Amino acid sequence: MRELLSGNEAIARGAYEAGVTVATGYPGTPSTEILENVAKYKSEIYSEWSPNEKVAFEVAAAASCAGARSMVTMKHVGLNVAADPLMTLSYLGVEGGFVACVADDPGMHSSQNEQDTRQYARFAKVPVFEPADSQEAKDFFRLAMEISERYQTPAILRSTTRVSHSRSLVELGGREEVDREIGIEKNPPRFVPIPVWGRVMREKVADRLVQMREEAEGSAANRIEERETSLGIITASIAYQYVREVWPEASVLKLGFSYPFPDRLIREFAEGVDRLLVVEELDDFLEEHVRSLGIDCSGRLFIPGVGELSVDRLLASKARMEGGKVPISPERSFAEGLPARPPLLCPGCPHRGIFYALGRHDVVVAGDIGCYSLAAFKPLDRIDIILCMGGGVSMAHGFDKAGERRRVVGVVGDSTFFHSGITGLIDIVYNRGTSTIIVLDNRTTAMTGHQDHPGTGRTLGGEATKAISIQEIGRACGIDRVTTINPYDLKATEAAIAEELAAQEPSLIVSLAPCPLRERRPVGPVRTIDPELCKVCKRCLKLGCPAIELEVGVPRINRFLCGGCGLCQEVCPHDAVSSVEGT
Repeated sequence: MRELLSGNEAIARGAYEAGVTVATGYPGTPSTEILENVAKYKSEIYSEWSPNEKVAFEVAAAASCAGARSMVTMKHVGLNVAADPLMTLSYLGVEGGFVACVADDPGMHSSQNEQDTRQYARFAKVPVFEPADSQEAKDFFRLAMEISERYQTPAILRSTTRVSHSRSLVELGGREEVDREIGIEKNPPRFVPIPVWGRVMREKVADRLVQMREEAEGSAANRIEERETSLGIITASIAYQYVREVWPEASVLKLGFSYPFPDRLIREFAEGVDRLLVVEELDDFLEEHVRSLGIDCSGRLFIPGVGELSVDRLLASKARMEGGKVPISPERSFAEGLPARPPLLCPGCPHRGIFYALGRHDVVVAGDIGCYSLAAFKPLDRIDIILCMGGGVSMAHGFDKAGERRRVVGVVGDSTFFHSGITGLIDIVYNRGTSTIIVLDNRTTAMTGHQDHPGTGRTLGGEATKAISIQEIGRACGIDRVTTINPYDLKATEAAIAEELAAQEPSLIVSLAPCPLRERRPVGPVRTIDPELCKVCKRCLKLGCPAIELEVGVPRINRFLCGGCGLCQEVCPHDAVSSVEGT
């Protein structure tokens, strides 16, 4: 039977068919849907959203060391968080197969950087598999699981945004049930990497890498497609699809089991073509290795290493290679005549009141990763720096200790607080900081599609569980000044922020209001602006609400967009805003 599946759905299907019994992860585009689809196999697979990627990795690693087939999912920056256990699990090895599904984001469609997960595979000395479509996403997961168990190694399945979110037909198979007793063997030299045993483990890792290289040489995931010999192209992942469209006549070495590098296969292919080109997204991972073998090739000379590849970009590369005129991509006409729409917080978003209130103070605001990153744009213009998950808390402390003359505010979301904000809060208390930290608690992981987290009281499977209190954690960390506010009450919000900024000690403000997009209902009645009373002071426009439009120089509220938060009514000094009856 065949089904049309996205790459993420296909990876989840591969996990089911491969006999996975434990699956963990932390949401992050473009990887999120993998675990959401794995969770549909409730009777066969235990799955959970963990507080962060490091925890998720460690839970799955333990399951694997006990003999269970396990997987962990995350986006590329999540692997930074999980890098510590990855590096050491490579030494320990695994018993049941272990696959880390990591989705890269070339082009930074929804990420703060553009990094290449293949570098981690080489760093950790573990195999990496790169599917080019949904069928391979499913098949390569199973292959990664087989290699993981055969060589007792963690394995990485590297997807990209295009592979994760594109759909293609997938041939479905049955589930492989693994009949083995679960339980970790008491064997410290095998599982405890203190130096005396760790040095032995290191030797095994080196031997394993040689053995896996031999495996890669003959793997069906790596294949030569012989066509004309004037040009040979080495490629992998989604770039293969573009190569086949741009150079249909060229011979191709397609790598799916791309690390350890299959050196003999690379040499064989190179010897059979007149000219060699390496086409890959992001880092020159393959090209660098091909050159290290003493093989002349082109790559970054013609193929861009920044941003996402596409057929159009490779057509331009082809023209440069051949000395021809670089084609100019036709202008996209679908947006012609439409007004510019800057990225803004949604209508009714509870975060809007916080940033509007912060705008009344001369403060430094350290932001974080989440929907609220949009507050960096005008008219709110109230985030000064963003680094990484949890950085909003720690960087606020850093500014404070550096001697920043202004008061410092750190802003973090509720899911991000549980992910990596707590340790920063402890640091502030322990090292006598004075920062004000605001947790924007909208009761969900909103930016990645409204997943649950430890504060929501629900698990990935929808079961009720204990909701962890951010306020109680703050007090347990040593914060004496803990305040909870309703961000839709602008006066109370402004008063609370002013009071905490004036305090010469650290404080925690929890802005508590659910995301209306998740609730699927307006916050309150729709508002309207009376043109007779409006003095066009434009104060309402400073909220940055998409529902407030400027029509012929006069603000109006689009009733079909209004979320009913009422902030515009609170900020209007002329009583020109009122509720629409019956809404």
